[in-house]
Amino acid sequence: MQQNDWTVEYYIDDGGGVPVREFLGALDQKTYGRFQWSLQQLRVRNTSARPPLVKHIEGKIWELREESSTNIYRLLYVFFSGRRIVLLHAFAKKTQKLPRRELEIAQARLARFEERERR
Repeated sequence: MQQNDWTVEYYIDDGGGVPVREFLGALDQKTYGRFQWSLQQLRVRNTSARPPLVKHIEGKIWELREESSTNIYRLLYVFFSGRRIVLLHAFAKKTQKLPRRELEIAQARLARFEERERR
């Protein structure tokens, strides 16, 4: 790992679950492998990553974009202090526009994460 590389962290819910890891683990092997490559690219490129790999959504939230032959996937994340990339939420995208509900899940998890970090 080089000095400018960032670390990737998974959001952990209050029950100890890791929703993004669980989502990725349920994907087929090929799509999972593509996500691993994309996450590695994000870790190395971090704030200099650009479309089509990533896209800024709103506020602090960005999306990592991935496609398989049949589905479009999005992984919502934030950059956090200490060169950390925190993975908040992942889902299969069914519509052209990012569903508000998916963004709200990521925002709620971010608020919870930030609350814990302040302790």
